[in-house]
This record gives sequence, C-alpha cells and structure tokens, in this order.
Amino acid sequence: MIRENKVSNYFLYAIGEIVLVVIGILIVLAINIWNDKRKARFEENKILIELKSNLILRTT
Repeated sequence: MIRENKVSNYFLYAIGEIVLVVIGILIVLAINIWNDKRKARFEENKILIELKSNLILRTT
C-alpha cells in the first residue's frame, strides 16, 4: 500500500511537469507570434513611408 502511494505521487508529479512544459511552450509560441506581427508592422510602415516619398517626388 505504501508503494502504491509513491507511484500515485510520482504520476501526479509527472503530470504536473508535463503541464508546466506545455504552458512554457505555449508562452514561447505566443511571444514568437507577437514578435512576427511586430516585424511585419515595421516592414509595412517602412514600405508605406518609401511609397509616400516616391509619390511626393513624382508629383513635384
């Protein structure tokens, strides 16, 4: 009976570890997606500024 208690505690600990790893992976993925969106917005702004500059040059 004592041995069964140790086994159930081990499984509970293992499940907790798995949950923590999954949460960590989800956090990393969320940060990566946020960073990719930030880079895309930066590139979009850069292109829009260049396009505006080109249009101003052509109209003058």
